[in-house]
Amino acid sequence: MEVRAVAKFVRVQPRKVRLIAKEVRGLGANYAANHLRFHPSKGAFVLHKVLMSAIANAEANHGLDSRTLKIRDIRVDEGPVLKRIQARAMGRANRIYKRMSHITVVVEDIEPTPVAKVATTPAKPRPTLAGKAKKSAKKAEAKEEVVEEVVEEVSAVEEVEEVKAEETTETVAEVTPEAEGEEKN
Repeated sequence: MEVRAVAKFVRVQPRKVRLIAKEVRGLGANYAANHLRFHPSKGAFVLHKVLMSAIANAEANHGLDSRTLKIRDIRVDEGPVLKRIQARAMGRANRIYKRMSHITVVVEDIEPTPVAKVATTPAKPRPTLAGKAKKSAKKAEAKEEVVEEVVEEVSAVEEVEEVKAEETTETVAEVTPEAEGEEKN
């Protein structure tokens, strides 16, 4: 389905708008709108407005999706010309032509084509990480053994300290007099 938008009596020279229209003719509507949005010329600004109007007409009046729209045709016709005079030397005058444009943008709805997959060779199998898994398992076992050894050493040290503490309490008890009445001279 074709949808159009027209802007008449636009104060831009048709030649300048045609240069920009040639760049976006045949492109997707959204892509072309983004392209025109960042173009520095006055013709691109006006052409962007007309293209956005055509997209809005397609969405509002015909219920089309803007992602499936494509620019079918852009026509830039010449409108009326304003004739002005610029004073020159010795009483002469030069003509200045201020040209106008009639811009017509036609967009159409296209069927989205499915993207065909490119025939490629099957993917290579990923390398197995069995060697790394064995190494990490060995490291984990070694860490457990080290932790067990440290725990055993700590418990052995605690037992030794307990035995020394018992011996010191026994020696202190042997040194103290057992009978209260006995005094050493």
